Amino acid sequence: MELSKLSLGELKRLKSRIETEISRRTDTTKRDLLKKFQKMTAELGLSINDVIGKPAAAEGPRAKRGTAKKATAAKTKVAPKYRNPGDAAQTWTGRGRKPQWVSQQLEQGKTLDDLLIK
Repeated sequence: MELSKLSLGELKRLKSRIETEISRRTDTTKRDLLKKFQKMTAELGLSINDVIGKPAAAEGPRAKRGTAKKATAAKTKVAPKYRNPGDAAQTWTGRGRKPQWVSQQLEQGKTLDDLLIK
């Protein structure tokens, strides 16, 4: 087949047929390989997950890579470390941005040690 003699339309149809055939063969090859792998693991008394280490929820054709959520530690509430001497209801853990009342106390000459909850 001489490609230079084909029209643009014929080339596009040929390209489409080639891409379809490549996709079909790729899928067939993957399925065949998966069947062989399943047979090999079954003969050894294992599952595919035992070999590749994926959790069971990540199996199947619809599973997406990188979507498994990482386990996170439960957030615990941090006890307040500082208290406003003028209003005992206002406290601060010492984390994050300083509350305005802390800044005002520091401007008045107090130190963070003066605001510690004892």
